[in-house]
Amino acid sequence: MSKVLVTGAAGFIASRVSQLLLDKGVQVVGIDNMNDYYDTRVKVHRLAGLKGRGGFKFVKGDIEDRTGVDRLFRKHRFSAVVNLAARAGVRYSMENPYVYMTTNGHGTLNLLEAARRSGVKKFILASTSSLYAGQKMPFKESLPVNTPISPYAASKKAAEAMCYTYHHLYRMDVTILRYFTVYGPAGRPDMSIFRFIKWIDEGQPLQLLGDGNQKRDFTHVSDIAEGTVRALKLKGYQIVNLGGNRPEKLMYAIRLIEKELGKKAQFNFLPKHVADMDATWADVTQARKLLGWKSKTALEAGLRDSVRWYLENRSWLSKVHVQ
Repeated sequence: MSKVLVTGAAGFIASRVSQLLLDKGVQVVGIDNMNDYYDTRVKVHRLAGLKGRGGFKFVKGDIEDRTGVDRLFRKHRFSAVVNLAARAGVRYSMENPYVYMTTNGHGTLNLLEAARRSGVKKFILASTSSLYAGQKMPFKESLPVNTPISPYAASKKAAEAMCYTYHHLYRMDVTILRYFTVYGPAGRPDMSIFRFIKWIDEGQPLQLLGDGNQKRDFTHVSDIAEGTVRALKLKGYQIVNLGGNRPEKLMYAIRLIEKELGKKAQFNFLPKHVADMDATWADVTQARKLLGWKSKTALEAGLRDSVRWYLENRSWLSKVHVQ
């Protein structure tokens, strides 16, 4: 790989993937529209770790802008596309489903078509464990995922389907990566771990949907980045789970955060959301077989890492609104 396009480059996962590619000597062009779905100060912070590094070029742009995407592909000769730009979040997708389809569906199509015309042979799509809702655990890639229960999951299913079409028609090598509950330093302010850390530290009640016994297959962002980069070598059409393979209760994660902060949580228990899953658990046999990958970071160490980052940046994070 000589030059890779990473979309959503200021995002949680994409910034880590970009760093890892640069570490391996790969040139990276990162595109991000810097939207304000959550506080852009977090995105600026992530970008600060990339800007100035040799081999990295940042472009402020939107994958929904077909003209802009085409211009980008004319200017650069990419070896691969790693599409990590997305509208994420199950609950918000019910409030504004249109933007989820335009970004996750149409945006992916714009990239696929530009890649086809430019002769790019490798395409990675970040997808989601949310597609497995209602299926038997542990979730295997072979399970039918034809009944998404949120606009977010439905938009990701649409993107997956379009990716398969381009593989079938144009023999593009496509890898779909289904991520499981990614967490770690510089995480998204709309995600539970970031919110829990901030609320506990500031003495605010945790707004907890359900009783805290929901289980999640927490996966550290550094492990996710490693699996994503390894997927660049895969040929044909593959769907691969990247998950911790060790589901833990939300309440256990909260207790670990309490320990790291030396503070006790207060709780405001709310009804479970209709689109939430009771548990997630990845079968990672495919990841081991195809990528030689498994999650290395235990939740205890990963949350210690996350709390340390928060405390080091607390002066400006205190101004960041959590959703």
